[in-house]
Amino acid sequence: MKRIDYLNSLISSQTFRFDKLILNGIDNTPILKINVPGTVEQETCLFHRDVASGDDYFKSLHNEIKRKMSKREAMPIVRFADGEYAFYQNSLGCNGLYRQAESVEAIKKAMPSHIEALKILAKSGKFSALIHPGNIGQEKKGFFPFFHKSRGDDSALKFIKFLYGHNIELTNNNYIPFYIVYAYLTSAGFGNYVNGKKICIVNSGCNMDAFRQWFAQFSSYPDIVFTEIPDSYVATRWGSMKENILGKIPSDVDLCLVGAGVGSILVCVDVAKKFSIPAIDAGHVLNIMNGREDKSNGLRLYTIRKETIDKNERSS
Repeated sequence: MKRIDYLNSLISSQTFRFDKLILNGIDNTPILKINVPGTVEQETCLFHRDVASGDDYFKSLHNEIKRKMSKREAMPIVRFADGEYAFYQNSLGCNGLYRQAESVEAIKKAMPSHIEALKILAKSGKFSALIHPGNIGQEKKGFFPFFHKSRGDDSALKFIKFLYGHNIELTNNNYIPFYIVYAYLTSAGFGNYVNGKKICIVNSGCNMDAFRQWFAQFSSYPDIVFTEIPDSYVATRWGSMKENILGKIPSDVDLCLVGAGVGSILVCVDVAKKFSIPAIDAGHVLNIMNGREDKSNGLRLYTIRKETIDKNERSS
């Protein structure tokens, strides 16, 4: 099979389909009102044929995290979107909100370690990739004639080709839609489950009071510890900082929430492997928990629940 045909084959064989991601209790209306019109395309994402609904993805992720935590098994969960897509095309376009790479040369030098981590992720974790009609781009007309609105963004298509070029395939076992992670980590289900568990926040900053308040809204009181990581260039410098950072994470931790930009793939894979736990690339959700949504340029899809909106309306 030619690399260029891989995504098309997933769709034409009905292994995957595009469908709207609908999750119980989630209301994206406030975000769609304040963002560009194209944001609505991101509500349509790639579904495996064995998954009927967004709620099924949600429940499956929750159950698998519970199982991995109870059995002390490694499970890295890593999100991929614009920054990662640019990085894997050797582009400094990866430097968006944060500094991810110093140069194209630095990206190329780090690439072998990323490819190795991607292969481990495919076998033991989850690709949480942002794949929607708006980023499968220029070849969309030939592949999917039912998608008429094309802005020429083919970043996700290139990422899928990149993976396939390194013998990495998307399956029901290793893929979940991007926004499932946001929805899960901001849910009462997650908050309730980690009550009493030991969580390590691996991030460049941590407002411990804000984190405790976040979980307290669910009457949840996890034992939260913090391991600091640089706020830039983790994607290209992880090899030099790895042992120092891993050495600061408590050995009895139950779960790690990671914020390391494009470098999260390296951090999550190594943390999950060393401590035999789930290590989740939380990104924007860490900013929410930290009370710093501004660092992510504001609200994101699949993080607002209807009860929150109703509560705000009653108080206004």
